Amino acid sequence: MYDPDQLRTFLAVAQSLSFTQAAERLGIRQPTVSQHVRKLEMAVGRPLFVRDTRTVTLTADGEAMAGFARTILAAHEEAAGYFTGSELRGRLRFGVTDDLALTPLPKILRDFRQLYPRIDLELTVAQSPNLLRRVESGHLDLAYVKHGAGGGYEPNGRLVRRDPMVWAGISGTRIAPDGPVPLVAYQAPSLSRSLGVQSLEQAGRTCRITCIVRGVNGVLAAVRAGLGIAIFARSLMPADLVEPPPSAGLPELPSIDLVLITNPRAAKEPAEALTAAILGSNAPLKPDAA
Repeated sequence: MYDPDQLRTFLAVAQSLSFTQAAERLGIRQPTVSQHVRKLEMAVGRPLFVRDTRTVTLTADGEAMAGFARTILAAHEEAAGYFTGSELRGRLRFGVTDDLALTPLPKILRDFRQLYPRIDLELTVAQSPNLLRRVESGHLDLAYVKHGAGGGYEPNGRLVRRDPMVWAGISGTRIAPDGPVPLVAYQAPSLSRSLGVQSLEQAGRTCRITCIVRGVNGVLAAVRAGLGIAIFARSLMPADLVEPPPSAGLPELPSIDLVLITNPRAAKEPAEALTAAILGSNAPLKPDAA
């Protein structure tokens, strides 16, 4: 049996290739880091690192141990969660829009699974209209979706927050103020596409859809390739994209609501537990680097 503390210390060194950085990350003294690694090497009977005064590298056995350590620690956490976690059990079919899946939401779900190991969580990733239809048809218990601002999702919806929508493109994208707007859009039906086209029409502008995509990764690829601009909720706009300058003459976009929609026929306690986890999370829903 390998000591979990020693395995965590070993992984911290393996990831940073620095005993000093590992100590800072773990909040322990560097001699303790060295001691943990030395004891683990004694337990396996082989060196795990090659060290000199300037560099730290993994040996072949160290590379193998890194994989084993992750597996061992994951099993350890799963076992601890099973015996110390909530007694709440059942199945929870959860849907989420694909752009929200690129935020820290997966970490919220991972923490939820550790806290409620006996809830069988099934995840569906799709666009908001598809998820809403699946809730209405009884194929989902809970969905985290984008909705037009101002309500209309009661009594089964819970507002997480209201977010303005923005135009977004790569730096240097040129948009003629009197020409059609090159737009990267989801295939219909799409809330952002509908709101964007409607806003342009009301402002007397036309658009030219340069790319139709199924998911947010397609949107990002097309925009980063310079094929056009797209529409994001401001808090979900990736850091490498920018809003076009006022000289582009683009109209202001409306806000949307990020909403949790519950199927009233679903098992109540699992849905409420995940709703509370999302509403209570302090993690900002800012997209991870992609």
